[in-house]
Amino acid sequence: MNKLFRILINYFIKGVLVVVPLGAAIMLIFWVVSSVDQTLNLSGLWIDPKTGQPIYIPGLGILTVIIIILLAGITVTNFITEPIKNWSNRWLNRLPLFNFLYSSIKDLTEAFVGDEKKFHEPVIVEINNHGFRQVGFVTQKDLSRLDLPGDVAVYFPFSYSFAGQLAIVQADKVKPLDMSASEAMKFVVSGGVSGLDKPHFKHPHQDAPRRHQ
Repeated sequence: MNKLFRILINYFIKGVLVVVPLGAAIMLIFWVVSSVDQTLNLSGLWIDPKTGQPIYIPGLGILTVIIIILLAGITVTNFITEPIKNWSNRWLNRLPLFNFLYSSIKDLTEAFVGDEKKFHEPVIVEINNHGFRQVGFVTQKDLSRLDLPGDVAVYFPFSYSFAGQLAIVQADKVKPLDMSASEAMKFVVSGGVSGLDKPHFKHPHQDAPRRHQ
């Protein structure tokens, strides 16, 4: 009886390990999609002549977002010229708060999906002389404008959070990781419990960035 109970408990635990992350991921995606669809769904503009009630079309909000993004991409690529960009920048500079929010969101978006992705170079940083190290992502290699020619900017994401912190460290304290950016991000955000299916840490003297003299 005890053996059967242990077997059932083992099966239950394995089931939890499968169902909980899968269910949580599906629920999160469903919540985001539903929220966007309900917020931007314009089907309420149409009225059913028989009932006099708005006609709700599921998915119209998501389709609206996709069409707007595609039209924006086509417009920016083919019709927005340099003078128009300069004129837009001048107007943005007259709205400091909006310009700050717009620029910050724009830079963050480009860091993930732009032509010059920032979170694509995972590294491990030596924090002190006691063996304490931290995984992060190099976001800027040229800090000469800050009078820090031998330093780099490294972003450290927090575990189980979308937040993080930026640190300026010496380039010779930064060592590349032999892993993809997605693997490194998963490793950090999960608190180190996932993302290490194979060895990723390079030898301390292998391909380490050299500090500029």
